[in-house]
Amino acid sequence: MSKAKKSEFRPNDYVVYPAHGVGQIMSIESQEIAGISLELFVISFEKDKMTLRVPTHKATEVGMRSLSSPDVVSKAMTTLKGKAKVKKAMWSRRAQEYEQKINSGDLISIAEVVRDLHRTDDQREQSYSERQLYEAALERLTREIAAVTGGDETSAQKQIDEVLMGRAAAA
Repeated sequence: MSKAKKSEFRPNDYVVYPAHGVGQIMSIESQEIAGISLELFVISFEKDKMTLRVPTHKATEVGMRSLSSPDVVSKAMTTLKGKAKVKKAMWSRRAQEYEQKINSGDLISIAEVVRDLHRTDDQREQSYSERQLYEAALERLTREIAAVTGGDETSAQKQIDEVLMGRAAAA
C-alpha cells in the first residue's frame, strides 16, 4: 500500500473504512484536540446513521481506501462462484477468521466469507452467529458493489443472489 497524500480523498468521494464499510466523505475540517490542530475527514455512513472523523494523516494507516475498481468487483463475483471452503477448525476459530476478513475491508476477503457461509434452502440451518457474520459480510459486499457500479443496493443484492443461486444450481 502506498502512502496516501492528503489529496487522494476529497469531499463527496465514497471510501471504504475497514471496520464500517462504505461511507462518503462529507468534508475536511480542522479541529483542535488536546492543544494540537488536526485536519480530519468527516465520513458519513448513511445506513448506520453514523459520522466518523479520521485524521487525514492517518487515513491510509488505518486502512481507509477508495472504492474497489470494477476489475476487483468482478474478481469478487468470481470468488462467489467458487466452492465454499470450510475448514474443520472449531467454530470459534473460524468465526474469528471470518470477522477479521470482514473487517479487513478487502472486497475479495468479504466475498470469501459470503461464499463460505451462504446456505441454500436444502442445506442445514445456520446458527445465529453464522447468520450474523453472513449478513454483515453480505451487507458490506452489497454496499460496495452498489457504490462501484453506481447502482442501488437492491440491484447489487440481486446480482449477488444470482451468482450464489447459479453456484447452487451448478453444484
